[in-house]
Amino acid sequence: MEVRACGVGVRFGSQPWLFGGVDLDLGRGDLVGVVGPSGSGKSTLLSVLAREFVPTRGTVAYDDVGTVAWVFQNPYGVKHRTALDHVTLPLIARGATRPEADAQGLALLGRFGLAAVAGQPFSLLSGGEAQRLQLARAVAAAPDLLLVDEPTAQLDARTAGEVNAVLGELADSGAAVVIATHDPRTAATCPRVLDLLDHPMGDDDAGT
Repeated sequence: MEVRACGVGVRFGSQPWLFGGVDLDLGRGDLVGVVGPSGSGKSTLLSVLAREFVPTRGTVAYDDVGTVAWVFQNPYGVKHRTALDHVTLPLIARGATRPEADAQGLALLGRFGLAAVAGQPFSLLSGGEAQRLQLARAVAAAPDLLLVDEPTAQLDARTAGEVNAVLGELADSGAAVVIATHDPRTAATCPRVLDLLDHPMGDDDAGT
């Protein structure tokens, strides 16, 4: 499995370039942090890697990439479905029986500190709980590539550390994980860090 971004740059219309000249190779087990101030294009780069957005310049090539999961900064879910429902669905889609999915889902919720709210509907979860549920649901899908946008923004230091540890474990299991973050603690857990401030592009560099 490989994702290769070559010379990627993004701008919107005649606005200044967000970033340019980004080269990034991702393979199994990679854990990469993407940092930079607000407005530098961290979320946009994730959308480029997910092939949801075509860069203004450069290319992104996929080789033998199966499931891609993207955890957005703003949590979303089905308001009347329980937390457990949200993690069992991808497990069942992967072939688990309902009893197997329930058991695996409860264990996964426990890893994210959500066991106590397994039976609660999404609408009653706090913002931090909903954010962790998104991460648990993504892990349940066993993606080849996991893109995570600000996973610890709504979490206290202890919970953020636990979430960072699970993301590291997912990379250790063979996924490629890319995390856009403002949190220096999260960035410090990543063996590789891409700072978008190191990738400016002036109009003179952009060509036509």
